[in-house]
Amino acid sequence: MRLFVAGSSARSQDMIHALRRTCRQGLGPATELEVVDIFQQPDLAERNGVVAAPTLVRLSPAPVRRLVGDLSDPERVLRAMALGPGAA
Repeated sequence: MRLFVAGSSARSQDMIHALRRTCRQGLGPATELEVVDIFQQPDLAERNGVVAAPTLVRLSPAPVRRLVGDLSDPERVLRAMALGPGAA
């Protein structure tokens, strides 16, 4: 998965740590989370169709899925990424 953030503020860092924990607990320790700062890599954000931050992108398995905005609810994140209980 790839997480697009805007800068490296304390709030961004807290969100990254919480999301890593969600991935580790919900998907296992082998789950990779790539963090991309849209200010440092705007071309990568554009290629991925990212227009707002934070945006979480599940690249595989297909289809690609995106969750934009509030990533604080672990169940919502896993459900939106179609990875947790109740995922469609």
